Amino acid sequence: MDNRKYLTPEEVSERYRGSVSVGTLRNWRAMRVGPAFVKIGKAVLYPIGELDAWDKRNMVTCSAPGRQPVTGRDQA
Repeated sequence: MDNRKYLTPEEVSERYRGSVSVGTLRNWRAMRVGPAFVKIGKAVLYPIGELDAWDKRNMVTCSAPGRQPVTGRDQA
């Protein structure tokens, strides 16, 4: 079992299968966008819990084509 609580930028890039590069993470940090990070000296670390929360905030839900999504008012 992996007990790590933080990932390096390289590990974050691996987590997202290379879709987010280390350079993109660097740019996001400079612009203060993207997942939250911790900086200790020169080390940049990403808390895994923050990455999980960032994933949830960026989740895209889809509905079947041609159907309206069901809302609380539509049920009953």
